[in-house]
Amino acid sequence: MRRTLLAIILALMATEPACAGAWLREKGTGFVAATTTVHRLDKYAYEYKSSLYLEWGAFERVTLGLDVNEHQGLSGHALLFARLPIHDFGKAGRFAAELGAGAYHWQTTWAPMYKATLSYGKGLNTGWGNGWIAVDTALEYRTNQPLIRKLDLTTGLSSGRLLDPLLQVETSYVPGKPFYWSVTPSLIYRPKLLKSTWVLGIEQNALKSQPGLKIALWRDF
Repeated sequence: MRRTLLAIILALMATEPACAGAWLREKGTGFVAATTTVHRLDKYAYEYKSSLYLEWGAFERVTLGLDVNEHQGLSGHALLFARLPIHDFGKAGRFAAELGAGAYHWQTTWAPMYKATLSYGKGLNTGWGNGWIAVDTALEYRTNQPLIRKLDLTTGLSSGRLLDPLLQVETSYVPGKPFYWSVTPSLIYRPKLLKSTWVLGIEQNALKSQPGLKIALWRDF
Protein backbone atom coordinates (compact mmCIF):
# COMPACT_ATOMS: atom_id res chain seq x y z
CA MET A 1 0.00 0.00 0.00
CA ARG A 2 2.86 2.39 0.78
CA ARG A 3 4.38 1.73 -2.62
CA THR A 4 1.04 2.49 -4.28
CA LEU A 5 0.64 5.79 -2.45
CA LEU A 6 4.22 6.73 -3.26
CA ALA A 7 3.65 5.96 -6.96
CA ILE A 8 0.55 8.15 -6.99
CA ILE A 9 2.28 11.05 -5.24
CA LEU A 10 5.34 10.90 -7.48
CA ALA A 11 3.21 10.77 -10.62
CA LEU A 12 1.19 13.78 -9.53
CA MET A 13 4.31 15.73 -8.62
CA ALA A 14 6.14 14.81 -11.80
CA THR A 15 3.25 15.04 -14.20
CA GLU A 16 -0.96 14.34 -15.07
CA PRO A 17 -6.94 13.66 -19.34
CA ALA A 18 -8.44 15.64 -18.75
CA CYS A 19 -10.60 18.29 -20.33
CA ALA A 20 -10.20 18.37 -24.06
CA GLY A 21 -13.18 18.99 -26.28
CA ALA A 22 -14.63 21.64 -28.51
CA TRP A 23 -13.76 24.63 -26.31
CA LEU A 24 -10.71 26.77 -26.96
CA ARG A 25 -8.64 28.44 -24.25
CA GLU A 26 -8.74 32.22 -24.08
CA LYS A 27 -5.60 33.80 -25.49
CA GLY A 28 -2.82 33.82 -22.92
CA THR A 29 -4.51 31.37 -20.54
CA GLY A 30 -3.85 27.69 -19.98
CA PHE A 31 -4.85 24.49 -18.26
CA VAL A 32 -2.84 21.56 -16.90
CA ALA A 33 -4.02 18.17 -15.65
CA ALA A 34 -2.01 15.37 -14.05
CA THR A 35 -3.65 11.96 -13.71
CA THR A 36 -2.66 8.61 -12.22
CA THR A 37 -4.71 5.40 -12.33
CA VAL A 38 -3.77 2.39 -10.21
CA HIS A 39 -5.08 -1.17 -10.60
CA ARG A 40 -4.38 -3.91 -8.09
CA LEU A 41 -3.13 -7.10 -9.80
CA ASP A 42 -2.76 -9.28 -6.70
CA LYS A 43 -1.97 -8.97 -3.01
CA TYR A 44 1.44 -7.41 -3.57
CA ALA A 45 1.44 -6.14 -7.17
CA TYR A 46 -0.06 -2.98 -8.66
CA GLU A 47 -0.22 -1.58 -12.18
CA TYR A 48 -0.32 2.13 -12.86
CA LYS A 49 -0.62 4.55 -15.75
CA SER A 50 -0.05 8.29 -15.61
CA SER A 51 -0.58 11.22 -17.95
CA LEU A 52 0.22 14.88 -18.33
CA TYR A 53 -2.18 17.07 -20.31
CA LEU A 54 -1.50 20.72 -21.07
CA GLU A 55 -3.28 23.27 -23.26
CA TRP A 56 -2.58 26.95 -23.85
CA GLY A 57 -4.44 29.67 -25.72
CA ALA A 58 -1.72 30.73 -28.17
CA PHE A 59 -4.08 32.85 -30.31
CA GLU A 60 -7.74 33.78 -30.25
CA ARG A 61 -8.66 30.93 -32.58
CA VAL A 62 -5.81 28.49 -31.88
CA THR A 63 -5.21 26.41 -28.77
CA LEU A 64 -1.96 24.46 -28.56
CA GLY A 65 -1.48 21.45 -26.35
CA LEU A 66 0.65 18.59 -25.12
CA ASP A 67 -0.59 15.08 -24.28
CA VAL A 68 1.86 12.68 -22.59
CA ASN A 69 0.89 9.20 -21.44
CA GLU A 70 2.94 6.47 -19.76
CA HIS A 71 1.87 2.93 -18.83
CA GLN A 72 4.12 1.15 -16.33
CA GLY A 73 7.23 2.11 -18.31
CA LEU A 74 6.26 -0.34 -21.05
CA SER A 75 4.26 1.84 -23.45
CA GLY A 76 3.29 5.47 -23.86
CA HIS A 77 3.24 8.47 -26.14
CA ALA A 78 3.98 12.19 -26.38
CA LEU A 79 1.76 14.24 -28.69
CA LEU A 80 1.72 17.93 -29.63
CA PHE A 81 -1.59 19.21 -31.02
CA ALA A 82 -3.40 22.31 -32.27
CA ARG A 83 -7.16 22.88 -31.81
CA LEU A 84 -9.14 25.06 -34.21
CA PRO A 85 -12.82 26.07 -34.09
CA ILE A 86 -15.12 24.80 -36.83
CA HIS A 87 -18.49 26.34 -35.94
CA ASP A 88 -20.39 27.64 -32.93
CA PHE A 89 -24.13 26.88 -32.94
CA GLY A 90 -24.81 28.85 -29.76
CA LYS A 91 -27.02 26.90 -27.35
CA ALA A 92 -26.98 23.92 -29.71
CA GLY A 93 -23.25 23.41 -29.12
CA ARG A 94 -20.03 23.82 -31.03
CA PHE A 95 -17.52 21.85 -33.11
CA ALA A 96 -13.73 22.00 -33.14
CA ALA A 97 -10.94 20.00 -34.76
CA GLU A 98 -7.53 18.92 -33.51
CA LEU A 99 -4.46 17.86 -35.44
CA GLY A 100 -1.62 16.23 -33.53
CA ALA A 101 1.81 14.73 -34.19
CA GLY A 102 4.31 13.05 -31.92
CA ALA A 103 5.78 9.68 -31.05
CA TYR A 104 4.81 6.52 -29.20
CA HIS A 105 6.91 3.74 -27.69
CA TRP A 106 6.72 0.08 -26.80
CA GLN A 107 9.44 -0.69 -24.26
CA THR A 108 12.49 1.20 -25.62
CA THR A 109 11.41 1.43 -29.27
CA TRP A 110 9.94 4.76 -30.43
CA ALA A 111 8.08 5.54 -33.68
CA PRO A 112 6.05 8.48 -35.10
CA MET A 113 2.31 8.84 -34.52
CA TYR A 114 -0.39 11.21 -35.82
CA LYS A 115 -3.89 12.00 -34.60
CA ALA A 116 -6.94 13.82 -36.00
CA THR A 117 -9.89 14.61 -33.72
CA LEU A 118 -13.37 16.05 -34.28
CA SER A 119 -14.99 17.34 -31.08
CA TYR A 120 -18.51 18.41 -30.16
CA GLY A 121 -19.28 20.27 -26.95
CA LYS A 122 -22.39 21.74 -25.39
CA GLY A 123 -23.18 23.53 -22.16
CA LEU A 124 -25.96 22.09 -20.01
CA ASN A 125 -28.47 23.71 -17.66
CA THR A 126 -29.85 21.24 -15.13
CA GLY A 127 -31.76 21.35 -11.88
CA TRP A 128 -28.49 20.52 -10.10
CA GLY A 129 -26.50 23.33 -11.73
CA ASN A 130 -24.66 24.15 -14.95
CA GLY A 131 -22.64 21.50 -16.70
CA TRP A 132 -21.28 20.30 -20.02
CA ILE A 133 -21.07 17.35 -22.37
CA ALA A 134 -18.23 16.66 -24.79
CA VAL A 135 -17.95 13.99 -27.50
CA ASP A 136 -14.60 13.36 -29.17
CA THR A 137 -14.08 11.08 -32.16
CA ALA A 138 -10.53 10.47 -33.34
CA LEU A 139 -8.38 8.58 -35.82
CA GLU A 140 -4.90 7.70 -34.55
CA TYR A 141 -2.16 6.39 -36.79
CA ARG A 142 0.91 4.79 -35.28
CA THR A 143 3.71 3.78 -37.62
CA ASN A 144 3.58 0.07 -38.55
CA GLN A 145 0.25 -0.43 -36.73
CA PRO A 146 -3.41 -0.53 -37.87
CA LEU A 147 -5.45 2.67 -37.71
CA ILE A 148 -6.99 3.20 -34.25
CA ARG A 149 -10.58 4.52 -34.03
CA LYS A 150 -11.61 6.26 -30.82
CA LEU A 151 -14.88 7.63 -29.46
CA ASP A 152 -14.98 9.30 -26.02
CA LEU A 153 -17.68 11.01 -23.99
CA THR A 154 -17.27 13.30 -20.98
CA THR A 155 -20.05 14.95 -19.02
CA GLY A 156 -20.20 16.66 -15.66
CA LEU A 157 -21.39 19.58 -13.60
CA SER A 158 -19.55 22.86 -13.01
CA SER A 159 -21.86 24.35 -10.40
CA GLY A 160 -19.05 25.73 -8.26
CA ARG A 161 -20.06 23.54 -5.32
CA LEU A 162 -17.46 21.78 -3.22
CA LEU A 163 -18.35 18.49 -4.94
CA ASP A 164 -19.67 17.84 -8.46
CA PRO A 165 -20.13 14.61 -10.47
CA LEU A 166 -18.13 13.68 -13.57
CA LEU A 167 -18.48 10.75 -15.98
CA GLN A 168 -15.88 9.71 -18.56
CA VAL A 169 -16.41 6.96 -21.16
CA GLU A 170 -13.56 5.99 -23.48
CA THR A 171 -13.67 3.50 -26.35
CA SER A 172 -11.22 2.41 -29.04
CA TYR A 173 -11.10 -0.15 -31.81
CA VAL A 174 -8.10 -1.60 -33.58
CA PRO A 175 -8.75 -4.02 -36.49
CA GLY A 176 -7.90 -7.54 -35.43
CA LYS A 177 -8.05 -6.78 -31.71
CA PRO A 178 -10.88 -6.83 -29.12
CA PHE A 179 -12.97 -3.68 -28.66
CA TYR A 180 -11.70 -1.62 -25.72
CA TRP A 181 -13.80 0.45 -23.33
CA SER A 182 -13.46 2.17 -19.97
CA VAL A 183 -16.04 3.86 -17.74
CA THR A 184 -14.99 6.20 -14.93
CA PRO A 185 -17.51 7.87 -12.61
CA SER A 186 -15.79 10.52 -10.51
CA LEU A 187 -16.24 13.33 -8.02
CA ILE A 188 -14.80 16.78 -8.70
CA TYR A 189 -13.50 18.35 -5.46
CA ARG A 190 -12.84 22.10 -5.32
CA PRO A 191 -11.19 23.13 -2.02
CA LYS A 192 -11.99 26.76 -1.23
CA LEU A 193 -8.50 27.53 0.05
CA LEU A 194 -6.72 26.08 -2.99
CA LYS A 195 -6.73 27.13 -6.63
CA SER A 196 -6.46 23.52 -7.80
CA THR A 197 -9.26 21.05 -8.49
CA TRP A 198 -9.01 17.40 -7.49
CA VAL A 199 -10.82 14.55 -9.21
CA LEU A 200 -11.27 11.13 -7.60
CA GLY A 201 -12.80 8.30 -9.63
CA ILE A 202 -13.19 4.55 -10.06
CA GLU A 203 -12.20 3.18 -13.47
CA GLN A 204 -13.58 -0.06 -14.90
CA ASN A 205 -12.22 -1.17 -18.26
CA ALA A 206 -12.35 -4.11 -20.64
CA LEU A 207 -8.91 -5.41 -19.67
CA LYS A 208 -9.29 -5.61 -15.89
CA SER A 209 -11.63 -7.72 -13.79
CA GLN A 210 -11.33 -5.33 -10.85
CA PRO A 211 -11.82 -1.53 -10.92
CA GLY A 212 -8.92 0.86 -10.41
CA LEU A 213 -8.46 4.10 -8.49
CA LYS A 214 -8.08 7.28 -10.57
CA ILE A 215 -6.73 10.52 -9.10
CA ALA A 216 -6.35 13.74 -11.07
CA LEU A 217 -5.19 17.27 -10.33
CA TRP A 218 -6.48 20.11 -12.53
CA ARG A 219 -5.27 23.69 -12.55
CA ASP A 220 -5.90 26.80 -14.66
CA PHE A 221 -3.17 29.37 -15.20
